[in-house]
Amino acid sequence: MIIERSAPIFNRKGIAATAMSDIMEATRLSKGSLYVHFDNKDTLAESVVDYSMQLLHKKVSAILNRHDNAKDKLFAFLDMYKDPLNPPVTGGCPMMNFGVEADDLNEPIRLKVAKNIDLTQQLLTDIIKQGINRRAFKPDWNYKEFATMMFAMIEGGVMISRNTKKHDKMTIILRNLKRMIEEQTL
Repeated sequence: MIIERSAPIFNRKGIAATAMSDIMEATRLSKGSLYVHFDNKDTLAESVVDYSMQLLHKKVSAILNRHDNAKDKLFAFLDMYKDPLNPPVTGGCPMMNFGVEADDLNEPIRLKVAKNIDLTQQLLTDIIKQGINRRAFKPDWNYKEFATMMFAMIEGGVMISRNTKKHDKMTIILRNLKRMIEEQTL
């Protein structure tokens, strides 16, 4: 319960800006009760990052599992991000939010984010490779590079959209990624 109620706060405000009083208010627990479960805010933050990443991956898996072929899975993945102002995880993309904050300041969190970036890129790579093996995509597609580019463009689109409070640039990014996927379809 503590992690679940704390996750949106950490994701929105960041680890450094989240105070234990924010957590106390959200959970309706005293500081002493919180410290029974977590030694300090940093250990709570690490648990929150794990929880947020698992939540995002569960949502991604649920959406991908609705589709049988690689192209539909890739399009469904892209469609998950079509409105970054209403993200799949409350507060925005946890990889983006925690990653930007932690890259120079918090090595344990940075490592957790890096692991999840790698997992997401591997997921995209596996989907495309499966499509190539099933002859849905061209066999000479440099799918590993495309998976990296796709992930980076989505994260960049999330950042642009969240900061401008508009999703027009994300629409452009998704349209072009879908076009690039279509160009590889047999």
